[in-house]
Amino acid sequence: MESIRVTDCMSHQFVSFSRDMSVVEAATELVKNELLGGPVTDSSGRLCGWVSEQDCLAVVTQVIYYSERVATVSDIMRGDVLTAKTQDSVLDLASQMQQQKPKIYPVVDDANKVVGVISRRLILREMCSRITNPSGA
Repeated sequence: MESIRVTDCMSHQFVSFSRDMSVVEAATELVKNELLGGPVTDSSGRLCGWVSEQDCLAVVTQVIYYSERVATVSDIMRGDVLTAKTQDSVLDLASQMQQQKPKIYPVVDDANKVVGVISRRLILREMCSRITNPSGA
């Protein structure tokens, strides 16, 4: 089977967040777009961190309980983000995903600008497609 690269199955459609966005606003965007998480970027689109549904859940629970909306994305985002590059091997990334917890990774270019996202589901879709339809027809 030919080599599969991240660029072959990544999504170019993603929602990014700013550090100063409220957690409730970020959580609303995640839910609206049915996303597990998304990159936190600066004004140039460079990766600063990652925010997930799980990260938002505790804060949104507190907002419901205490009726206070004080937390921002920068308060809860993860700064140490595992990333992928467009030319990375999907097989290598799939192996890494089996070892690490993240289900979705930002795809960045050489300037650390976010160009897309790659998830377990997108990788599985591409692999299954190539197995069931090896000729690509």
